Amino acid sequence: MDHHITHSVSVAGVVVDDEGRALLIQRRDNGRWEAPGGVLERDEDVITGLVREVREETGLEVEPLALTGVYKNMTRAIIALVFRCKVIGGRLTETDEARSFRWVTADEVRSLASEAFAVRVIDAIRDDQVPAVRHHDGTRLL
Repeated sequence: MDHHITHSVSVAGVVVDDEGRALLIQRRDNGRWEAPGGVLERDEDVITGLVREVREETGLEVEPLALTGVYKNMTRAIIALVFRCKVIGGRLTETDEARSFRWVTADEVRSLASEAFAVRVIDAIRDDQVPAVRHHDGTRLL
C-alpha cells in the first residue's frame, strides 16, 4: 500500500427551502453555479466545517438534516460529503466567494451546473434518506 497517497475532503450544503428548491451560489473565481461548500480544515469536524463553509459563502446559518451523498473526483482525489440543510438564521449576502445566488428546482440545476455538481443537488432534493455514492472526473459522472 502506498502511504503517500492523500485525498482532500470537502463538504457542501444543499440548502433547501419550503418549496423544495435548492440554493446555488455563483462562484466568483470561475463563475460556476454550485451548492455552497469547500475544503475541511485539518482540525475541524465535518459538521463544523460544513456550517462554516455555508456561512462564509452565503451569510446563512444552517442546520444539516441528512447526509445525501459521497462523491469522489477521481482526477483530483477529492472526496465530497454533501448534506441537505435548512436555514436557521443569518441573511443571504454576497461574499468574497459568491457573487450571486439562485433558488432552483432539480430541472433548473441541470441547465446551470455541470453534471458532477448538478447531481449532488438533485440527490439532496430527492429526500429519500439513502445517501448516493458516486464518482466523477470533475465534470461528468463515471
